[in-house]
Amino acid sequence: MRELPAGLAAHLAQEATTLCRCWTLTRRDGVVLGFTDHDRALAFAGRAFSPVAALEAAETTSELGFAIGGGDVTGAFAATGLSEDDLARGFYDDARVELFLANWAQPQQHVLLEVGFVGEVRRSDLGFTAEVRSGAKAFDEERGRIYARSCSADLGDARCGAALVPVSASVAATDGRLSITAPALSAFPDGHFTAGRLSFTGGANLGFASEVKRHSARDGLVALQLWQPAPAPIAVGDAFALTPGCDKSFATCRRKFANALNFRGFPHMPDNDVIIGGVRPGDGALDGGSLFR
Repeated sequence: MRELPAGLAAHLAQEATTLCRCWTLTRRDGVVLGFTDHDRALAFAGRAFSPVAALEAAETTSELGFAIGGGDVTGAFAATGLSEDDLARGFYDDARVELFLANWAQPQQHVLLEVGFVGEVRRSDLGFTAEVRSGAKAFDEERGRIYARSCSADLGDARCGAALVPVSASVAATDGRLSITAPALSAFPDGHFTAGRLSFTGGANLGFASEVKRHSARDGLVALQLWQPAPAPIAVGDAFALTPGCDKSFATCRRKFANALNFRGFPHMPDNDVIIGGVRPGDGALDGGSLFR
């Protein structure tokens, strides 16, 4: 049960009320934006809320148990503090959303109604629709380790421990969105940067990063294909930094990165063929010992 502040509870008990909704949006880079559906700017709890007619919240739903509830917020890019470039660069991915009910006549009378996180964002020519997921989404995220052959660490993180040295290059040719040609990478074998990370260090896409879908190095032509289109057209001469990719297999960890001691998977676990193959008379392979000795 939510406990209302005494002042707000007394105001709600009156026949006429002066209520509005306010919400804050905390981006991944730490920037905090505040909005309200009131026609004047408000401030409380050390936060400022701007009147923005370009944001509209839809109906929210609540679910029983651990099911994820939530709703949608529709907005226009003309709204103060919101831009299509920031949205495309991923600043609003998993952003924290806090919804307040406030008395606009006395803003110190307010209550936190809900906390959520931005999920899927759908863009149109003039605006966007953002899905707001409830805090129950935390129960849908992977925690701990999974018993699997592949590595559960991210390349270069503390659990992986591999030292990654980014390679710098520039765009020699491009389709402006997803494809890049970079002859300066000709010293690296085909597929070396597949599943790696490309970050622009210059040009209109400065700061934007995307995973590499495919790295091709054949017949003297070095081409990179990105998974995510750049927010601004990629131009010839744009500088970028590139880190190698990993398919999370034990062989790649050992041969490509010499990091087998830090491998965070179980490469020698029995596969499905062993499980469903059954036991044949005289076969001593399934005695509980190692299958690789």
